[in-house]
Amino acid sequence: MEEARATAKYVRISPQKVRRLVGCVKGKPVEKGLNMLRFMPNKGAGLVEKAIRSAVANAMEKDIDVDSLVISNILVDQGPSLKRFRPRARGRATRILKRTSHITVVLAEQGAGD
Repeated sequence: MEEARATAKYVRISPQKVRRLVGCVKGKPVEKGLNMLRFMPNKGAGLVEKAIRSAVANAMEKDIDVDSLVISNILVDQGPSLKRFRPRARGRATRILKRTSHITVVLAEQGAGD
């Protein structure tokens, strides 16, 4: 079974926000998944769409038939957090964590093995 993958690392969005979208497109054909993401209003939708397009380009390099590809898996892992500080009352400060994500997309051929 041929598969193609792509990874978007250090994406400046919380993994929790991206994981909400991933369930909608997992297991769908690539064209249908991209179409669904195009009409979602979230920032994460555009980032996941970009990662899927990168995986499709990788599949084309491997001479895999793009029309038969299915989004077999999308993993969203937590990357390093940027630490920032915000002034608070009475001269104190609190830490703000600006989280990053690593988005991994795995595409597989539908005909082979399914």
